[in-house]
Parts: sequence; structure tokens; C-alpha cells
Amino acid sequence: MANLHSFFSVHEDAAQVILYAGIITSLWVAEVLVSTDSLKTKFKHSSVNMLFIFTALPIQLLLTTFIIIASKWDNSHHWGLLNLMPWHGKGVAYYIVAFVLLDFCEYTYHVIMHKVDALWKFHLVHHSDLKVDVSTTIREHPGETVIRTTFLILWVFLLGPVIGVLIVRQIFQSFSNIVAHTEFRLSNTANKIIGLIFITPNLHHVHHHYKLPYTDCNYGDVLSIWDRMFGTFNELEREDTHFGIDTHMDENINCKFANIVKIPFQKLERNGYGDDHPSN
Repeated sequence: MANLHSFFSVHEDAAQVILYAGIITSLWVAEVLVSTDSLKTKFKHSSVNMLFIFTALPIQLLLTTFIIIASKWDNSHHWGLLNLMPWHGKGVAYYIVAFVLLDFCEYTYHVIMHKVDALWKFHLVHHSDLKVDVSTTIREHPGETVIRTTFLILWVFLLGPVIGVLIVRQIFQSFSNIVAHTEFRLSNTANKIIGLIFITPNLHHVHHHYKLPYTDCNYGDVLSIWDRMFGTFNELEREDTHFGIDTHMDENINCKFANIVKIPFQKLERNGYGDDHPSN
């Protein structure tokens, strides 16, 4: 176990890639088996999203180094909110508190990406997918990869979690984010129970609905408690959920990689993104 912890500490970026690849591939195959779409249609959609791996991966690997540096610097200099805890770096309680605080930071980041126009231009690339499935997880503009990871460096610097927390956090976050984007949904009963604490595919699908107010709901990363606390929680039946973003519903743009990456540099339109109720 000590050797495993040492490997993940030194190669946290590689571990993240391996974890992502394994889970996404497994769930993609599972989606193919139950999907009503043909394999050709499924592959065509996924192949566009998969191209974002080649833009995100180099950035992610580079900036992950700074996340680790920030963590190590904080803990060697006793800096950060978590360093104020008397049982710093040890015990289940420390890991739970650190995990919850990081999750709140991710909720805050997500809200900021929606509310600041300059940042929303990059984040809407993720929302522009007209068919949400497991491949949507990696549909992230390289500009947002830089922004997201920079925010994480900031959160780590302010909190000062030990490397072990970041490893545990990454495992849960990766699994949660990937599952939340799958085509699979929980039963209403299971969703009600699990959704009391965690973000489920049912809840995250609401966030990918193409119009307000639903687009600005269910910002949670792993935990749904923040949405409940801050009034951004909402639910929507599957048959009423339509994916995409109402200012970018043109399939000719959303389904071609070269056009997608240009979206943040075009004039931002909020004509439809602002209606009070979705029209179905």
C-alpha cells in the first residue's frame, strides 16, 4: 500500500489518465450495448469529443505539476486553511473535511464559469453537446482546461491539502464526473435517495438542458448538498430534458471539432440563454 501511495504521489498525472481511460472506455462500451443509436452514429458523435483529449491532456499534465508543488509548499510552510486543523494530514475526519472543502471550491468554480461571460464562452463548449453521453465528459475546450486547472491550483494553495487528499479526491471526482454524463439514469427512488448527497446522472442531465433556468442548476461536482444549500437545485423529467445550449443548437457547428474550438472567440449571444422557461 505504501508503494502504491508513493507511485500515485509521484505520478498523480499518469494515474489520472489511466483512471479516466479505463472508466470511460468501459462505460462507452456499456452505452453501445444499450443505446438505440447505431454503432456508426455513436462512434461519429464520440470521435468528435475524443479529439479534445489531444488538446486537454498536455495542458492537464503540465499544470498538475503545479498542483503538487502548491500542496507540498503549503504543507512544508504550514500554510492553508487545513493546516489550522489540530489533526492535520491524519485520520478520516481530516480527509472528509478536506474533501468537502475542495468540493465546495469546485462548486464555486462551476458557478463562476456560468456567470462570467468571458469564462462562459469557454465553458459553453461543454454544454453545446447535443447528445450527452460518457464522451461528453472530455468535451472541454483547452482554454477551459487552463482555467479549471488554474482555479484548482488556487484552491489547493488556499486550503493546503496533503497529496493523499488530492489522490482520493481525484478518484472520486473522476468517477462521479464520468458517471454523471452517461446515458444511464437511476430509478426515481434511487435518484431521490442517492441525490440527497451526491450528483447523479439524473441531476446532471438537468444541468445540460438547453435553456434556463435549468442550465444554471445542479452545479455540484461530487456532492449535491451545495445546490440544495444555495438554491441552485432543480429536477426535470427525462422526457422534458433536451441537451445543448439554446444559443448554439446548429449541428453543423456542434458536431465538427474545428468549428467547436472557435466558439469562445466568436461574439457571445445570450438571446435565448436567458429565457425563464424552456420550450419543448
